[in-house]
Amino acid sequence: MEILRRIATTIDALNEKTGQIFAWLSLAMVLVQFLVVVERYVFGIGSVWTQESIVYMHGTMFMVLAGYTLRHNEHVRVDIIYRGASPRYKAIIDIIGTFIFLWPMCYLTYSVALPYVQSSWSVLEGSKETSGIQGVFLLKSVILVFCILLALQGLATVLHAIRELSGSEPPADEPLPAL
Repeated sequence: MEILRRIATTIDALNEKTGQIFAWLSLAMVLVQFLVVVERYVFGIGSVWTQESIVYMHGTMFMVLAGYTLRHNEHVRVDIIYRGASPRYKAIIDIIGTFIFLWPMCYLTYSVALPYVQSSWSVLEGSKETSGIQGVFLLKSVILVFCILLALQGLATVLHAIRELSGSEPPADEPLPAL
């Protein structure tokens, strides 16, 4: 059981650190959006590059922080049954949900996105706009990162649930430990 704890804790730490780093993109997005507004309405100029950078930051933040969101149990779920359930029942639902819904979705998304990303990399796809960001291939690669981080956090969720069911870990309703 110690190895399960170490694996789960390592995955948790990876998504926690990723979350702490990439959450700063929200501040960057606000600042760049402010810059776009000032450029347009104060100086009467516009920049495709800065406008596209907002889309890049938003997409990257949304995709990369999915594992972090799952770690903190902040993802969208139907709470009709889960909210009032016992910790044991929640652990069972987490295991079943990961196997039936999360991992198949991650696998399907990854397998469909991989050729899409490879094709983008093969031509180093850039913006359709001349003055846009010439890194569309990098943005598309974030789809694969999304799948990997989310699937790994799913593994950590399953390992935590197994440890809860065996009695070697406190229920997930308790606050997350500091890493």
